[in-house]
Amino acid sequence: MAFLHNLMAIYLDAAFWLVIGLLFAGLLKAWMPADLLQRQLGQGRLAPTLKAALIGTPLPLCSCGVLPAALGLRRAGASNSATVSFMIATPETGPDSIALSYALLGPIMAVARPLAALFSAITTGLLTSLIPKTPPLPSTLPVAVATGNCCSNSDCCSKPTNQQQPLLSSLHYAFVDMLDDILLWLAAGLILAALVMTFIPPTALAEVGSGALTMLLMLVVGIPMYICATASTPLAAAMLAAGLSPGAVLVFLLAGPATNLATMGVIGKEMGRQVLLAYLLGIAASSLLMGVALDVLLEDMGWVVDATVAGEQEWLPDWLKYLAGVGLLTAALASARRSLSQR
Repeated sequence: MAFLHNLMAIYLDAAFWLVIGLLFAGLLKAWMPADLLQRQLGQGRLAPTLKAALIGTPLPLCSCGVLPAALGLRRAGASNSATVSFMIATPETGPDSIALSYALLGPIMAVARPLAALFSAITTGLLTSLIPKTPPLPSTLPVAVATGNCCSNSDCCSKPTNQQQPLLSSLHYAFVDMLDDILLWLAAGLILAALVMTFIPPTALAEVGSGALTMLLMLVVGIPMYICATASTPLAAAMLAAGLSPGAVLVFLLAGPATNLATMGVIGKEMGRQVLLAYLLGIAASSLLMGVALDVLLEDMGWVVDATVAGEQEWLPDWLKYLAGVGLLTAALASARRSLSQR
């Protein structure tokens, strides 16, 4: 029962942001010229990585919701480094999580968190830039292209207007092509994340103490776990109040929202195992480095970080979560039916 409860909670928390991410990918496909993205995010190493991190930082997408958005960027011509940088910077921080960090963790953590997130995104992006980009996987079901010869020089066929065609194309790409490509790994990742939450509850982490081993534990537990930046903030406040060092808490705040098992599965499938390895190595190294640096800085400066423990603030009403959950489940079942019919 605990597993099913956790699975349902994770799914409902992720559903709305997944829908937003899919819509973002669809609109990007329909309205953003591919050559523009290739010029801005596809050429060079440092510049596209920086741009992608800065674009992703203010977007309110979780680690699952950012998946379709990031893959949409990549398929439109973004480089590996830009895609990974966007994929890390977006879920690690945002206006809502920064505001909540200031309220619960204080001004020092509210500043350290987004700066560390940008460092993590840029560092990991540059690391993946060393790996040659492989061609994006073709969509499972290509978007149908309307032809003009169905009625040979007559107007008997009704055609969508210029405004309708990109909109319908973007919705088809989002909830058919993109969803078909990520559904299997996404479902497996959410199930495994629920298992992690069931057998290693996050509240148990508040009692493990501090030190290098604690940072490693935060990393090991945070990477496979699904938790968004906003939801992780009250948990981080509880850990801080229980005695964990600010550096260990920062490691959790970086590694937890940045990735999960679903993200790793999709990256491995879409971008290759080498990119996945560089992605995990970059997140691990940068998170630990930022955690150690924060503890050293606080000790040298004599600063103290005080936490205000409070309940998690609900940013989405329940009706919106359930509406998104039902809609996404309907699209997922249709995707599963298409996959089974092709076998």
